[in-house]
Amino acid sequence: MNSSAWYRRSGVALLLLACAVAWGQPNLPPATNACILPVPRTDERATNRFLELRQRVKDCHGQADVIFLGDSITQAWEVAGLEVWAKYYTPRHALNLGIGSDRTQHVLWRLDHGHLAGLNPKVVVLLIGVNNIPDETYTPGMVLEGVTAVVQKLRVKLPETKIILLGIFPFHEDFHPQRAKALQVNQALHKLDDGQWVHFLDFGYRFIQPDGKISKDMMPDFVHLTPTGYRLWAEAMEPKLAELLGDRPVRP
Repeated sequence: MNSSAWYRRSGVALLLLACAVAWGQPNLPPATNACILPVPRTDERATNRFLELRQRVKDCHGQADVIFLGDSITQAWEVAGLEVWAKYYTPRHALNLGIGSDRTQHVLWRLDHGHLAGLNPKVVVLLIGVNNIPDETYTPGMVLEGVTAVVQKLRVKLPETKIILLGIFPFHEDFHPQRAKALQVNQALHKLDDGQWVHFLDFGYRFIQPDGKISKDMMPDFVHLTPTGYRLWAEAMEPKLAELLGDRPVRP
């Protein structure tokens, strides 16, 4: 090829690339969504909790009929929700697998590293995604993909287990863009409900006052629940949980 032909071809290639970039469609690999990449937590508090839960899974010898999987809102069933848990879930051999500050990517990693070992529950209650929402690098679509990836992994690892997928609870005292972001995710999560294995429940409105605000009587820090909040959670979920377990609903 002579030099003039080479320059002509190079010029055409550069022009095509410039046009692609200008139109927002460069021929480059898409960025990977961090919400779907399993990664471990490295801070001491989370690591200790992870090890504690892994031992808890071993100690139950597969005798868990219900598993609660999530972040600090789930973990706090052991504190603010303890009395409600004793009434609704202790008799059902429930297991709490919540770790504070977890995101979807952390739960994905946990599911591959011992937190389901030997378990075959009837139902998994999944509440995850609220810690992904404030990160501005994550779009609603990316958070949606993260929660969806957790559901898909549960279906693969626990093919005979029903999943109650909860909509992300509202947070912040008053109206806030992050609340709107969570609502967008919840609207799409509803599509994962297949009526058989995955059942979507969204009762976040129960935590909201008529003026749209959240009371400290419900969430003292406008994220985590009070005992009243856990009671409302249990009551809202009970009809579906009892149906999937095939037992009699617990009276409020």
